[in-house]
Amino acid sequence: MMKGYKAFDNEKNNRYGMSFEEGKTYTVDGPLEFGNRGNGFHFCERLEDTLRYVPAMEKEVQIAEVTSLGEVVESWDEYYGYFDLFAARTIRIDKFLTREEIMNMFLDSTTNRVVRFVSGYKLTPEEVEMFKLNYCDDNSVLKAISYYQEGNKDAYNLDNKVKVKRFDK
Repeated sequence: MMKGYKAFDNEKNNRYGMSFEEGKTYTVDGPLEFGNRGNGFHFCERLEDTLRYVPAMEKEVQIAEVTSLGEVVESWDEYYGYFDLFAARTIRIDKFLTREEIMNMFLDSTTNRVVRFVSGYKLTPEEVEMFKLNYCDDNSVLKAISYYQEGNKDAYNLDNKVKVKRFDK
């Protein structure tokens, strides 16, 4: 048994059109293989890694906490640095996360995870400000927000330091 996350379109369908429901368990037959032509229910150990598989910068998506039950195969993608991609024979959809739950998860996370999250998940203007204030001393996060969320193509110039205005109460 293994816990993880799986991403869906806003109607809770996977990229092949199969619909999923919270609390239900799904099983596939045949050999497990990873990839677009593979077989099994794909999921990731970390939520931000699911964003490789859905267009979350372009439209709303649903992300679920899942549990794999039984046989699982793992994929290694050294080029992109992703090492926690799995395909399970049987998967249970434990819970679809709310947007607030997702935000809270990343407002208290490591720099690397936050950078990967903001590079793949479209934030609202209010969420952008919330992350900028929360990570105001972390230039890696601020640059990622500037580039991916605000469209500043110069954000990663070596000399470019992103600054956040702080207002004391």
